[in-house]
Amino acid sequence: MNQSVRVRTHWRNLPAEETTDQYLERRCDHLMAEFPEAESFEISLNVEGKEVECHAHVDGKRTRLAAHASGAQSSRQAAENVLDKLEREMRRDHDKRIFANRRKAQKSQTKRLE
Repeated sequence: MNQSVRVRTHWRNLPAEETTDQYLERRCDHLMAEFPEAESFEISLNVEGKEVECHAHVDGKRTRLAAHASGAQSSRQAAENVLDKLEREMRRDHDKRIFANRRKAQKSQTKRLE
């Protein structure tokens, strides 16, 4: 795991699982490689009734996003669901930031008249 990426996992009303922690670290490493603006991840897993809920937050350079997933039967499934949602949010935010400048440039260009 990169030293610059911090992954904090909170287990509430649920015993910590080493395999799920390793999965979270691998996925967060993958997200960090794809989105270099991400600096830290905070993931909370808790039991609500018989279902597992998961909340995830990512902070970084001009980035602060959150995602939530509920209704999972295991902590691993909840972690997968929330990180998939978080990845979509990060991609949307990243693309919006990149393509906004391109749209501005296209609008400000003067068209050639022939």
